[in-house]
Amino acid sequence: MLTELRISGLGVIDDATLELGPGFTAVTGETGAGKTMVVSGLGLLSGGKAESRLIRHGASRALVEGRLVADADLGGLTEEVGGQVEDGEVLLARVLTPSRSRALVGGAQVTLPGLVEVVGERITIHGQSEQIRLGSAERQREVLDAFGGGTLAALLDGYRTRWAQQRAWSAELAELRTQSQARARELALLEFGLGEIEKVDPQPGEDLALAAEQRRLQAVDDLRLGAREAIVALAGDDEAFTDAPSALGLLGVARKALDGIAPDDEAAADLGRRVEEAAFLLSDAAGDLASYAAGLDADPTRLEWIAGRLSDLQGLTRKYGETIDEVLAWGARAAGDVGRLTGSDERIGELEGLLAALREELRGLAGRITAARTAAASELAGLVEAELAALAMPRARLAFEVTPLPELGPHGGDQVVLVFSANPGSAPAPLAKVASGGELSRVRLALEVVLAQGAEGHTFVFDEVDAGVGGAVALEIGRRLARLAERSQVVVVTHVAQVAAFADRHFVVHKADDGQVTTSGVREVAGEDRVEELARMMAGLEGTDAARAHAGELLAEASRDCSPRTEPGPGVVATA
Repeated sequence: MLTELRISGLGVIDDATLELGPGFTAVTGETGAGKTMVVSGLGLLSGGKAESRLIRHGASRALVEGRLVADADLGGLTEEVGGQVEDGEVLLARVLTPSRSRALVGGAQVTLPGLVEVVGERITIHGQSEQIRLGSAERQREVLDAFGGGTLAALLDGYRTRWAQQRAWSAELAELRTQSQARARELALLEFGLGEIEKVDPQPGEDLALAAEQRRLQAVDDLRLGAREAIVALAGDDEAFTDAPSALGLLGVARKALDGIAPDDEAAADLGRRVEEAAFLLSDAAGDLASYAAGLDADPTRLEWIAGRLSDLQGLTRKYGETIDEVLAWGARAAGDVGRLTGSDERIGELEGLLAALREELRGLAGRITAARTAAASELAGLVEAELAALAMPRARLAFEVTPLPELGPHGGDQVVLVFSANPGSAPAPLAKVASGGELSRVRLALEVVLAQGAEGHTFVFDEVDAGVGGAVALEIGRRLARLAERSQVVVVTHVAQVAAFADRHFVVHKADDGQVTTSGVREVAGEDRVEELARMMAGLEGTDAARAHAGELLAEASRDCSPRTEPGPGVVATA
């Protein structure tokens, strides 16, 4: 429930504060005074669209603030968005500038969807646009589903969850099928490449090892000659029968010289031992060189095989990597991709099976939803017809026709059409085609009275729900709004005195014109001031005894019909 509404710089309203309370609140005023701005302000607090044209001419911004009584649920949501609950209330605010709008909950800035989530269904606004919406099949289905209660809501929740899963799986299946040709081409290329690699069967590092071996075989003569020269340099040439010096021979000479002086100096003995060790090392190297040279045989057959093998390996490195190791890495990745692509075809079959089972489940749920809607439609139509009878339409007939759709949709398999007949001689037809403005207003009000039975503490805002009616019908509308206000907070913008007379509190939007700028303010009226306002609404005259007498009678009749529901709230502080 809203306890306060403040509007600043919105439309023609400069600054006004309405201190609200439970029960029925009426807002009246002359045409053009700015009554609609009250509804617009409440719409902004509920997450409605912000338009810069709403900002008052000459003002830099528009501000709408409201205080909402915080129950446990609202308090939790407020804390989730970073806001605070103060004295059991949550402050809501919308700030409009020419370039942007901001929303605040409990002092914390939130996104517009965040504001809608917090306010939720706590405030319902019915303006002329809602009256138009009531003529749509979608809105009529929403109304019927709202009446269906928890059982229908649970069925719809389960259905929508499965419907969303069906859409996700269907989208995945469509994508897999669309890409099947591309996957087939990619799979063929990968399998061809893996086949080439498997045929050659390369081993890690094989290309580098064979290239090194090829270089050695191709240079075998040069290698043999170099090894021979090294052997001669180390150990001499036994075949040459010459005294050419060799490294081992020279080391022998050095060892002999050091042995000659070793008895006289221990350092010389140590040097002799080191020379001896060097001789052993050179002797080993000479032996290894001899073995190396002996193994340097020309092998034309091996060389030819290596050339062919390297050619095969190069065929792979031209396509799949610069080295055989890179080729093998590509093969490993390709094998994984083949598994993935092959799995896609398996996934298609899996999805087809899942979707077939899910569609069958959806059909079952849709049938249960249809049964629940049909039962709710009969009950709701009966209750609404009873309300219409009280609204001076005793012969009106109304029904929610639940008919099957050609195929299931996101809300089940039903089309819901609200058909209406004002008189027994008229065949029922879609509401939007046959109901007049006044009839449509009464149908809407009757629906709200019925639907609000379980909406205790809710705030309903009506903008000219009495459009197109007057006299006794307007009195009945007033009574119905008063009945609705027994369980909920009701705010009505009206131009009909018979409706306003039933309100627990009455606000008047008044305007002033300084010759250049028109401004509006809001004040609460009671006692004689309220009588004067009702007289003005009925006769368009101020101070007429007959009009005041009639207004007094209206208030007296409303007072007799409705026992006091709430104590009148505090007044209004408003400036023009």
